[in-house]
Amino acid sequence: MNFTESMDHIAQLFEVIGAVVLLTGLFVSVAIAARSLRHSHDLQVAYHLLRESFGGVILLGLEILVAADLVRTVAVAPTLENVVILGLIVLIRTVLSFSLEVEIEGVAPWRRAATSGAGRIVRAARRAEATPTAGSLEG
Repeated sequence: MNFTESMDHIAQLFEVIGAVVLLTGLFVSVAIAARSLRHSHDLQVAYHLLRESFGGVILLGLEILVAADLVRTVAVAPTLENVVILGLIVLIRTVLSFSLEVEIEGVAPWRRAATSGAGRIVRAARRAEATPTAGSLEG
């Protein structure tokens, strides 16, 4: 196995990891939202937790997929055409990431300290745990 084939396999591994992150993150996000709904009985809170946590997962997945594209373009086929295509892919994913951050946070990133996709997931999970149950509100 030569260097190019090895790098192609590494790029494929990054792609698989990105897909696993997205799929696992979907299930974790749904579990966080379901837990919140079970505790608070507030569908709107659960929905917002689902959007926030899965939005963070999408951002993380996009970063991993960009890494796969970088490895493939730089190490496997570093032609001018592939570099231009990589630039367009990164530009599209950057715009998508920016749009997701604005959608999740509600403000532009330079107006609020940016956090990582993983940080959003942790915050959503903590918020789901901290949501009071319906029984404790009557107390």
